[in-house]
Amino acid sequence: MKGQEARGEEPASGAAATRRERRRLDSEARILAAAEQIFAETGFSGATTAMIAARARLPKANVHYYFRTKRQLYRAVLQRILEAWLASGDGIRAEADPATAFADYVSAKMEASRRQPYASKVFANEILHGAPEVDDYLRDQVHRWVKEKARVIDRWVAEGRMRPVDAPHLFFVLWAATQTYADFDCQIRAVLKRRRLAPGDYAAGAALITRMVLGACGIRAGNGADRRRVTPGADRRG
Repeated sequence: MKGQEARGEEPASGAAATRRERRRLDSEARILAAAEQIFAETGFSGATTAMIAARARLPKANVHYYFRTKRQLYRAVLQRILEAWLASGDGIRAEADPATAFADYVSAKMEASRRQPYASKVFANEILHGAPEVDDYLRDQVHRWVKEKARVIDRWVAEGRMRPVDAPHLFFVLWAATQTYADFDCQIRAVLKRRRLAPGDYAAGAALITRMVLGACGIRAGNGADRRRVTPGADRRG
């Protein structure tokens, strides 16, 4: 043991604990990913822990070891989704370039719709049913997030870096525009006659949404966009 410590090696007991922790994290991640898919496909009422275990390729007992009930697992899935979505807006801060901040946020939201469509579908289904499991989260964490970002936007307006906008409603529009590429992808695929959406489809959508947002906010994209001052109510094209 002393020889191991002298060489900087991890004691056997510590190595075993590390391996157990890695297995735990791996199992939880597999269960959450599988649950996300099953809840998206069947809804909460149609899902069973047996279906989730089968999708995760783990014994059903493992699912109940980490999540005692289906509802606890469902809430964990929803919380993971919302935490990731809120984190994607970290670039919206007072010292940032508004054009870059909004463009990066739209890009992150679209990338989430492309890479994690099941997550958006789970959330949409929860909202369509009245948000019984996330109402508290929406009223607390999401409410505080929107207020914090609204203060940033109000500061940008006061500094003449963009036109006045109703910040909460700006986010509602952004969420709807980006999440539709996951929630209603079948509609987009049908209209575009695609078997599946290509990365270019998401990029085109992100570019258009970004132009719409920047235009509505009176922000010009490009170098020095954040230094172009805006007189509230003025048309910047003039």
